[in-house]
Amino acid sequence: MKQRSWSDVALAVWGVAVFAFLFLPIAVIIASSFNTGRLLVAWDGFGFDAFTALVAKPAIRDAVLVSIQTGFIAAVLATLLGTLAGIAMARHPGRWALWFIGLLLLVSVTPEIVDAVALLPWLVFLGQDLGLGVFSDGIVRLVIGHSLFSIAVVSYIVRARLVGLEAQLEEASADLYARPFTTFRRVTLPLAMPAVLAGFLLSFTLSLDNTVIAAFVQVSGTTPWPVYVLSALRSGLRPEIAAVSTIMLVLTLVALALVALVLRRAGDSATQIARTMTGN
Repeated sequence: MKQRSWSDVALAVWGVAVFAFLFLPIAVIIASSFNTGRLLVAWDGFGFDAFTALVAKPAIRDAVLVSIQTGFIAAVLATLLGTLAGIAMARHPGRWALWFIGLLLLVSVTPEIVDAVALLPWLVFLGQDLGLGVFSDGIVRLVIGHSLFSIAVVSYIVRARLVGLEAQLEEASADLYARPFTTFRRVTLPLAMPAVLAGFLLSFTLSLDNTVIAAFVQVSGTTPWPVYVLSALRSGLRPEIAAVSTIMLVLTLVALALVALVLRRAGDSATQIARTMTGN
């Protein structure tokens, strides 16, 4: 048996330490969600009382429902616009595509606090000064704020998917006198569908934990879960917050697993799945 060198042992220990540093806090929150005490700082016993608060306490239930509703609508909007943008960049490359990718990159790297500060007066101007009442609705505001970054993510993913596929099938469809919309519906969209589904699920998960923009644009009566957690910090973290956070974590992991499953069933390798999900 070959003896391992000291450098291999040191790297293994360092890797374990890094993983522990990253995931132990999450494990603590999951364990704390089963605490029957009033606050997380004191362990009183094991139980499922914190999970029942999702049904028993209207404030928590409403915050979770707002987050799920907003995430779903924002994911649909981001998927629709991002899919069209990704297909256009992949199938009609040119100087405009480079400029458009640059704009998407700008959206991706802009700090959320900048987006939030810019969105708030703009939405107030549209909703109050111009009298467009739809922009005063809390759900509409959250959907707009959450979908900004998600549109760029979906565009990257769909473009990465189609760039790696030849356009021969679409060209053959055109040679057979199929109309452009028919080619799009019967050929292009099925080719991009794994990336479209992946973009939808990723957009949903990104919306669930969007805190900064949500804190700025939300209105009374439509408080999403992350903003509710921030406000609850003033009175101390309670076990029900850890319980709902655990549920949100499970939803996120399930969504990511579905993304990988969809791409795997489409025939992608692990490397291709990683490239598609990162937009490369």
